Amino acid sequence: MFLWYNPLMTAGKEEKMLFKKGIVLLFLCALSVLFASCGPSNTAEHQTAAYTVTGIEGTAVDFPAPPKRIVTLSMSTDEVMLGLVEPERIAAVNTLLDDPVSSNVTGLVKEIPQRIGNPTVEEIMALHPDLVVVPDWGDLTMVPSLREAGLRVVVCKGARNLAEIRDTIDLLAAAAGVPERGAKLRAMMDAKLAEIQEKVAKIPQAERKTVVLISLMGGYGGLGSSFDEACRYAGVINGRAELGIRDFQVMTKEQLVQIDPDILFLPTYNDHGNYDVAVFRREYLDDPSLQTMKAIRMKSFAEPFEGYLYNCSQDFVFGVQEIAYRVYGDAFKQSEDEHLSAVE
Repeated sequence: MFLWYNPLMTAGKEEKMLFKKGIVLLFLCALSVLFASCGPSNTAEHQTAAYTVTGIEGTAVDFPAPPKRIVTLSMSTDEVMLGLVEPERIAAVNTLLDDPVSSNVTGLVKEIPQRIGNPTVEEIMALHPDLVVVPDWGDLTMVPSLREAGLRVVVCKGARNLAEIRDTIDLLAAAAGVPERGAKLRAMMDAKLAEIQEKVAKIPQAERKTVVLISLMGGYGGLGSSFDEACRYAGVINGRAELGIRDFQVMTKEQLVQIDPDILFLPTYNDHGNYDVAVFRREYLDDPSLQTMKAIRMKSFAEPFEGYLYNCSQDFVFGVQEIAYRVYGDAFKQSEDEHLSAVE
C-alpha cells in the first residue's frame, strides 16, 4: 500500500512553524510572478526610459540615460556631435577627421582613439555603442540588423542645406540627452551668419564676383547644393546655379566657357597623399578649349579650405566665410581650426 509522506508528521513544533512560513513565502512569490506576467509587456520599458527620441523614419528610441559611447556614421554627423558632447562620449569618428586637408577638427579628435570608414554591423557592435546615428544618405539596410542586436539607432537626415543642418542638430542633441546644447549651437550659428552678412552687405552689387567650383565629386556644386546656399550667404554668384545647372548635374566644359567665371575654386583633396590632385586640375587648366575664359587668362584661381567648403555641420558657417574670404579678401580671413561647440 502506498503511503503519502508528510514531513510535519515527524517534525517538532519549531520545525512545523518554519515549514509553514516557508509555504507562505513561496505562495507570495508565486503571486508576484503571476501579477507581473499579466501586466503590459512594455510597462518596464516606459518606466525605465528617461527620454524618447524619434528618428526621421518614425522609429521611437527609448534612452534610460544619456549615451556615453556614441557612434555616428558620417563625417558631418561626427562634427555635429563634437559640438554637442565631450569627446570622451564618442566611441569612434570618421577617418577623414584626421585629414588636415578635409577636416577642421583634427586637434579635437586626437582625444578619440577609434576610427571608422564604412563599418560593417559587426565592426559597429565591436565598439559597444549605446547610440548609433545613421544619416539617410548612408547604408540604411544595416539599421534593422543593428536594432536586432539590441543597439539604439537613430536615423537622421543627411543634411544638404542650412535648414536640414539645424534639424539634424536638434535631433542629435535630443538623442545625446542635451537638447539645451542643441538650442545653444543653433544660436551660435545664427550669430556667426549675422556677423558675416553684416560685412557682405557692404560689398556693392556691381562688385559681386562669379565663381565656379571644380570638384572631385562630379557634378557637385550646382543649384540646390550646400555650396550654392553658402555662396548666397557669402555674396558670391555661383556660376553653375546661375546657368540653371542643378546639384549633381554634370557641367560640360562648353557650359563652363559660357559661364566665364571671375574665379575658379580648385580642389586640394589628396587622400593623405595617395591621390595626385594636380593631374585632375590640369584637365581644366591646360585644356586648350578653356583658355579664353576670364579666370584662366587672369590666373584667377583659389584653393578654399575643404574642411569648411564641404561642411554640412554647424561649421557650415565657416564655409560661408571661407568663400567670402577667397573672393573678397582679408576682411573675412579665418584660421583652419574654427569649430562651433556648445560644450563648455
